[in-house]
Amino acid sequence: MSGFKRYDEEFKQSLVNLYQTGKTQAELCKDYGVSTSALAKWIKQYSQVRLEDNTVLTAKQIQELQKRNAQRRGKSYLKKSECHIHAKLQVRLKAVYRLRFEHTTVMLCRVLHVNRSTYYNFINKKPSKREIENQRLRKHLLEIYMKAKKRIGTRAFKIILLRDYGINISEGRILRLLKAMTLPKMSTIKPRFKSNHSPIFPSDNLLKQEFNPKSPNQVWTTDFTYISIGPKRHVYLCAILDLYSRKYIAWKVSDKIDAQLACDTLEIALNKRKPKEPIIFHSDQGSQFKSTSFRKLLDEHQLLTSYSKPGYPYDNAVTEVFFKYLKQREINRRTYHSIQEVQLSCFEYIEQFYNNYNPHSANNGLTPNQKEKTILRKYSSFCV
Repeated sequence: MSGFKRYDEEFKQSLVNLYQTGKTQAELCKDYGVSTSALAKWIKQYSQVRLEDNTVLTAKQIQELQKRNAQRRGKSYLKKSECHIHAKLQVRLKAVYRLRFEHTTVMLCRVLHVNRSTYYNFINKKPSKREIENQRLRKHLLEIYMKAKKRIGTRAFKIILLRDYGINISEGRILRLLKAMTLPKMSTIKPRFKSNHSPIFPSDNLLKQEFNPKSPNQVWTTDFTYISIGPKRHVYLCAILDLYSRKYIAWKVSDKIDAQLACDTLEIALNKRKPKEPIIFHSDQGSQFKSTSFRKLLDEHQLLTSYSKPGYPYDNAVTEVFFKYLKQREINRRTYHSIQEVQLSCFEYIEQFYNNYNPHSANNGLTPNQKEKTILRKYSSFCV
């Protein structure tokens, strides 16, 4: 039984060298007893190629070099795809789709161990009814997100979706959609308050943390907060809240935190509301609110003074929380260069967003303006 004849590498290379010196394939096959197909294969594998740097390589060596380069490229594709061959199929398919303009589909599918027919089925698949609905919901959520300027959470999203679009879905689904949209979240760090448990009460606390009056113009609360303009300058916001609807009925920005700012803000509230019954007016024990001019203004309009316990902001928690969210949602996200910029920012946040658009949990999802409209006819003495 005859077997196949084996030739060593040196013999093959020698025949190829003779071929390159001018010998024909027919002569070489006759002289050395090799088949024409074998010789043609050797010529293809062992023919030498001179590169630009004068390096001489055989076709076989070039093929091996190309194979190693392909392996290196494959590793770099894996790094760029931020994926690995053991990831879930959907993850690998999305990685191929994401990099389709940077590399060939064939190479990406081979590197990530994805069948090309599976990939083409993936990209040509028609979206399901659920996916189409989610796409529509994401559009509405983005509109709300941009209109609210990143200030609200899932509960408010649910209320606004039902109120403005007639769509009623769970908070869990809203949260999943928002996470999939990778929208930036707002900071929710709780501020730390210093407590003072001194038993001395220089002024009466008429409010006593009862933050839910039965009608408007029963309790107003107020406070100051500072807003930075540049590295070394501040302006100050004074705002007055009607606890019934949580509406901010008056506010003013000034470069001085003095009694005049408190008086001016109170006069704005009085001119808007024109109260006919006594109102509890609650504040902290700041010198501005205990000044002679301010207390005189309170007495002239039958407003009953109520003060928080010294160093205990929880007695005026509603106002404190408002300022907290004002800073998080608006002030800390901007850089101001003038008092006019601060005034415009406060107007947009208080009048357009907070009073008119943002659903309030204390109002069962109604905005402050909506809450007041519901009782406008009932209280004829109430002036918005």
